[in-house]
This record gives sequence, structure tokens and C-alpha cells, in this order.
Amino acid sequence: MARAFLFVLDSFGIGGAPDAEAYGDLGADTLGHIAEFCAAGAGDRRGLREGPLHLPNMSALGLLHAAKLASGRVPAGMPLPERVYGVYGAASEVSRGKDTPSGHWEIAGTPVMFDWGYFPKEGDAFPPELVDAMCREGEIPGILGNCHASGTDIIARHGEEHMRTGKPICYTSSDSVLQIAAHEKTFGLERLLELCQIVRRLVDAYNIGRVIARPFIGDEPGHFTRTGNRRDYSVLPPEPTVLDRLSEAGRNVHAIGKIGDIFAHQGVTKLTKANGNMELFYASLQAIEEAEDGDLVFANFVDFDMLYGHRRDVPGYAAALEAFDARLPDLDRRLRPGDMVILTADHGCDPTWRGTDHTRERVPVLMFGPSLRSRSFGIANSFAHIGETVAGHLGIAPGAHGRSLI
Repeated sequence: MARAFLFVLDSFGIGGAPDAEAYGDLGADTLGHIAEFCAAGAGDRRGLREGPLHLPNMSALGLLHAAKLASGRVPAGMPLPERVYGVYGAASEVSRGKDTPSGHWEIAGTPVMFDWGYFPKEGDAFPPELVDAMCREGEIPGILGNCHASGTDIIARHGEEHMRTGKPICYTSSDSVLQIAAHEKTFGLERLLELCQIVRRLVDAYNIGRVIARPFIGDEPGHFTRTGNRRDYSVLPPEPTVLDRLSEAGRNVHAIGKIGDIFAHQGVTKLTKANGNMELFYASLQAIEEAEDGDLVFANFVDFDMLYGHRRDVPGYAAALEAFDARLPDLDRRLRPGDMVILTADHGCDPTWRGTDHTRERVPVLMFGPSLRSRSFGIANSFAHIGETVAGHLGIAPGAHGRSLI
């Protein structure tokens, strides 16, 4: 029996979304604009990398061909390989919104066809009655922030006052989310997680997708650092996903990184947390060694989005892509006959784009394994086909929203 390994490079879009204009993202292209930046020889005083973007392994799996399908152009400075060794293409998202749950749930076969609730961009983000309930039930003296903001910026701005007053820093973004930042030592990590669970219940009435705990450490602005103890408190997907179908069939679903949080731990049979892309890659390799026939290993590589996309760090994003690409041979060496790997993304986060939010883009879908023959499937009209490809490969019943791409 086969095994499947589904790796989400969080925010690694390739442009060309047919509805990008409706989201204010017409022209956004995460891969394309990073490649342009690198090909132009734009410098980086940290010395992270130099020269054109170099992704030989993903290119050989069809990444550049997928990018051409999605956006109509080959990324600058990245010549097309003579031969492709996988099944490749691009996928368009049909879910409403461009956030993490929507993208991941659709990847798992369940598009989001309802409208999320969002907090206003102007004035106070959170209504007074919600703030009052948070303070009363969470036993906190008040909140700081109460606005749309970048997480690193708002922690730098309010971190000292938070440590002095005990008021947590609460903010949102263009996603359906309420984020709470607090100092791990002065406020306490467990207290922060308990507060987020209270707030998760309170925001159900507002149809908010996630409450995110953002713990940090440090003593003064410029030295505050968010830690790897982030937790996402998500609502349940609107209907069973491929994770549910696999676990009900007696298969193991190994969730690596924040996958468990994204699915509210529904359908997950084994959870592994790790901090940073390379640790996540190592944890994924360990799960592959443990996975049995019929199992799914589902991993999210969050650094692309959290550390580089949202922070608009183009050279950092490029260096992270190159580091990930260099590890793919380690993955390939662990594959058995019948195994399948899928590399994809959940949305874009173009680091050259205005603002700090996600961008609506198509995503690459690169599939490889010992028994897969090279070909293009073109452009899939939903991420749901990815989940149904996993279902078909692992021999379980198909879902309602997609079909296998192989």
C-alpha cells in the first residue's frame, strides 16, 4: 500500500490568480517578484545570499513550468530545465478569503464557501462588548493595541507597557483573526494560552477563523523576540476533510508544525511541533521513517510566511527557499516504492507587495515519487483536487469537491 507526504510551503504563491483583483492583489506574484529581485542583483547587507534565485530541485520537479502556467512567464534568472521529473501544475483557490485555514482546508478537500467575519481597519478593531468580555472572563486589566498591525511592529511599540501593566497586546490583520501577544515570563505562557482559549469561545459569535497566541521574550524594544510557542486556535472545518476520512479508515495522519492547530486537531492522529523550517523538515523526515502503509504526513513550513512574507523580507525569503530546496534530496532518498510527495502552498505573501498581508495567488503543485511519470496536469480550478489526489493515492473514498490529479 502507498504512503503520501504533503508539504505546504506556507505562502509560496506563483501569481496569476483569476480573482486577484477582487482582493486588491492584481499582479502579486511571490515567486516571480523574489526571482526578479535576485536576478537584478539587489543586495542584502546580512550576506544571506547572492545572485539569481537558485532552486534546482524544485525546478526539476516542474516549479518553473508551473509558474509559467500560472502567470504566463518564467521567473527571471531561472532557466527552464531540460527535463521535468514529476507531475506538476498550478492550482487556483475557490475559498473565500486568503488566509491560512481557508487554504489548508481547501487543500484537504473542503473549500470555504462562506464569508468569514473580519474586524474593521479604521478606529478600534474590536467592539467594546468583546473587549469587556475579554477583560472580565480573562481577568486582565485591559488590552493594548486594538488595531490592525504587523506583529513585530506592535510588540516593539507596546512591549514595555505590556510588561509594566499586564495588559496583553491584541491586534488583527486582513485575515479573520484575533492575535494576542504577551511576554512569556512577565505574563506567563500558560496564562496566555488560557486567555486565547477564552477568547476563542468569545469570538465564535463574530465568525472569526482563528485566535493566535503570540508569546515573546526580551526586555526592551529592539530586543523583543517572538518564540516558537505560538498556538493557533481555529474553528472546525465546515465538513469532514481528507484527514477525517483517513483517520476513520484507520490510517495515521502525522501533523507536523501548525497543521494540528489549523484543523483544530480534527482528524489528526499524531502531532509533532517544531520551530523553524529546518527543524520542521527534520521532524517530517522522522515522521516519514515512522509512517506505515496508508499513512499521510502533512507538514506546514511556516517561516516562509511568518518570518519573510509578512515582514517583506525578500532576500530572507529567497535564502529560505534555497535552503528548503537543498534538503529535498534527503527526502527523496527516504521514499519507498508507491510513495508520493506533494509540494504546494496555501496562498501567497508577496514580499514586494504593499502592506504586510497575504496575497491572492495561484500555488504550485509538484508531485513526485518512484512510480509517478512526468507530465503536466495544467491548472486545477481548486486546491481541493490536491486532497483528492491524496485520497485516491491512499485508496480511500473520494470527497465531494475535487478529483485526483494523477
